[in-house]
Amino acid sequence: MFPELNNLLSTTPDRTEQGKLTLLCDAKTDGSFLVHHFLSFYLKANCKVCFVALVQSFSHYNIVGQKLGVSLTAARERGQLVFLEGLKSSVGLFFHTQEAPHPLQFLREASAGNLQLLYEFVQDTLKPVDGGETLWKYPVLLVDDLSVLLSLGVAAVSVLDFMQYCRAMVCCELKGNVVALVHDSENAGDEENDILLSGLSHQSHLILRAEGLATGFCKDVHGQLRILWRRPSQPTAQQDRSLTYQYKIQDKNVSFFAKGMSPAIL
Repeated sequence: MFPELNNLLSTTPDRTEQGKLTLLCDAKTDGSFLVHHFLSFYLKANCKVCFVALVQSFSHYNIVGQKLGVSLTAARERGQLVFLEGLKSSVGLFFHTQEAPHPLQFLREASAGNLQLLYEFVQDTLKPVDGGETLWKYPVLLVDDLSVLLSLGVAAVSVLDFMQYCRAMVCCELKGNVVALVHDSENAGDEENDILLSGLSHQSHLILRAEGLATGFCKDVHGQLRILWRRPSQPTAQQDRSLTYQYKIQDKNVSFFAKGMSPAIL
C-alpha cells in the first residue's frame, strides 16, 4: 500500500467506498504497482480478497506484498485471500488430468470463450456462508490482468460479460469492490483490446491510468498517473473529475508530484 496514493484518492484502510469498480490501465509502461497497492490496501482493510492472477506467480506477489507490509501467505492461511494462480494452473490443465472442472477450463476448449466456471469460482469464493459469522469487512475481486484473457483467445465481449456478472454480484449484491487491470495497446490496431477497455471505462467509478513519459526514459520520473473519478449512472460526463500526477517508483513506495515538480528538478 502506498500512502501517497491513498492521499490522492482520499482513502484509508479504515475509510473505503463500497460497490465500486476500479479500472487500472497502463500504456507504454508497467502499471503493476497499482495492482500491488490495491492488493495490500484491501488486505490491510480486513476485506475478503479473491485474486485472479494471470500474469505472475504467488511468490512474486508475496515478495512485493512483504515490502508493503502484508503477508499473502498468512492472509491465504487464515482464509482472507483466495489466490488463483493462472501460470501454475495452466500447466496442470495441459499436462495433467483434472478430476473436477477448473476455473480456467476454457484453456482446454477448442473455442475459448466460456468463462462461466471462472465466474462460479469467484462467486463461490466471495459469497458468505449461510448462517456463518462474517469475519471480513466486505468482498473484493482483483484481476491481473484481463488483457491476458484476450491473448488466450477469449473474445472481448465474453470478458465484458464476465466482468458484468462479477460487478453485479460483487458490487451490487454483496456491496464489495472490483479492481481490474487492462493494458492499453494505443494505436496498435488491437480492436478486441480497444473494445474491452472502452466497455470497462464506461462501467467504472474510478480509472487509474499509468502512462509512460512522451519524452522517453527518465531516472527521476518514471511516468504519469491520470486519475479519473466517474459516475457511470450519470447520462453526461459533467460529473467526471480528473487529476494528473507524475510519479517515481521506489523500493517500498511510490512518490507522486505535480508535472514539472519532481524534487530532482527543483
